[in-house]
Amino acid sequence: MRTRSLLALAATTAALMVSAVSPASAADTVLTTGGLAGDAVAVGDALSASLASGTTGKFYSSATGTSGISCTQSTFNATVTDNPAAPGTATESVTAHTFGGCTSNVFGVTGVTSITVNNLPYTTTVTSDGVVTVSPASGSVLQTTVVLSTLLGSINCVYQAASITGTSSNDDNSINFAAQPFTRTSGSSLCFSTGYFTAKYAPTTDTTQSGATVFVN
Repeated sequence: MRTRSLLALAATTAALMVSAVSPASAADTVLTTGGLAGDAVAVGDALSASLASGTTGKFYSSATGTSGISCTQSTFNATVTDNPAAPGTATESVTAHTFGGCTSNVFGVTGVTSITVNNLPYTTTVTSDGVVTVSPASGSVLQTTVVLSTLLGSINCVYQAASITGTSSNDDNSINFAAQPFTRTSGSSLCFSTGYFTAKYAPTTDTTQSGATVFVN
């Protein structure tokens, strides 16, 4: 009996030691890599995502219209600042958000010179139920400056928002923003009064971990 008790104690101790050194899993943190049962994304890891294959980023004059700006390239880069136990809310700092290959079908506009995201870094929160919220630093705003070439010369259109909201999906490791409104704060009449931002980014990857896909738990 005593021998069996000692063996049982030894087995239990060994199991606890293995558990203590095992990588964190989906049950532990909101963000994981490689799968829902993968390793926890570490604080400080760099995340990145570009437009999903076959999609474009849009900045249109209405939520359901087809007039405005379309971009074939867009990428965001972020750093994980908090990845708590699931269910919970992970936090990231967006350090870069770029656009390229942009064209416009707005009458009088002959080209899109640049689209610049201002006031970075932004704070992004990701909840266990897949809600993604992008907010500015305290006392600031989300801001995008669009430079257009027109028949009358170059114009600057500045758009602002208090925050925008999207959704994440583990089906394709995507983040999707649908018709998120930005209000024009400066610019000519060729700058539509409200710009609606739509884009799908996939897959989201952890570049610190060799590009492993990121899942939300």
